[in-house]
Amino acid sequence: MEPPTIPSRTITHRYVDPLDAVWLRAAADLGWRVERSSEVFAATDGTGRLTLGTPETLDPDDCLAQMVFHELCHALVQGPELAGEPDWGLDNESARDVTREHACLRLQAHLAGRHGLRRVLAPTTDFRAFYDALPPDPLVGEGEEQRLAREALDRAEAPPFAAILRRALGATAAIVRATVEAGGAALPEGPPPLWATLEPLPGPEVRDGA
Repeated sequence: MEPPTIPSRTITHRYVDPLDAVWLRAAADLGWRVERSSEVFAATDGTGRLTLGTPETLDPDDCLAQMVFHELCHALVQGPELAGEPDWGLDNESARDVTREHACLRLQAHLAGRHGLRRVLAPTTDFRAFYDALPPDPLVGEGEEQRLAREALDRAEAPPFAAILRRALGATAAIVRATVEAGGAALPEGPPPLWATLEPLPGPEVRDGA
């Protein structure tokens, strides 16, 4: 007696990381096309194409969400006049634009902090030490980088960025919080996951600006 024939299964869907989906939607709403390449860490070509490193080339604490968010903060600091320049007009080969990188990180910490995500969405580059040393209010101070970050925040709170950021950061916080509450911050092997760095929500006077 021959064994029964088992029909082949038709695959109609694929798994997509929920946070990837949230931030790919944010990128698409800004007119960006996200591609992956093992040849770069992160690069823009000035035409709306954002190329990010493939997962195997990134550090264990890198994620697509943080990388898209970081590039969005760069775009806000650089302003619309530089949107058509490769890498937002930044020089990544020298120290020329360190002030603008610092402004980007100040903005990133401020926006993420409104949702308890300041550490979850922290940068993973060599600037991490600067980011970690930022004060509770990363926009405080009268330096050039603080001025640039505050100007960028004005752009972040205007269309089209305000609604896109509110949705993406709010969804990210909800997903991360649900994961932590379900026990996802206590995985049995290896270093703790990024979820474990979720912080309490700030007071309403901070959140209301998001």
